[in-house]
Amino acid sequence: MRRIHAIATCLLGLALAACSSDKKDAEPDPNLVPTNYRQEIVDTLLKTLDDPTNIREAVISEPELRVAGQSQRYTVCVRYNPRDLSKRYIGPQVRVVYFFAGHLNQIVEATPAQCGAAAYKPFPELEKLCFASKCA
Repeated sequence: MRRIHAIATCLLGLALAACSSDKKDAEPDPNLVPTNYRQEIVDTLLKTLDDPTNIREAVISEPELRVAGQSQRYTVCVRYNPRDLSKRYIGPQVRVVYFFAGHLNQIVEATPAQCGAAAYKPFPELEKLCFASKCA
């Protein structure tokens, strides 16, 4: 009888262990291709720029898998000319955007090595930013 109890206990333990390795606990793929990257960048810059209205010369690159530290991540380069709080244009800003698991993770100032050779395309969504009260 003890032997049957021990076997049943082992089988129950194995069944519970199988349930604990559910897909929900699996690590996300850090290098999923970002699909909504343009909108995520617009949403982030809307919150972080001093004056996100009337941005000029906005351009963006396509997502590209690059070395970032000791791993690879999808990155996008963005260049734009924003205004400061006194409504003066401050000159072109170049940022590199890092993605993790297909979503924006970080925006930082880019070095020439990171974005100097980027193939930019127009980014009209960024130039059309406005505050909700001024969008009517």
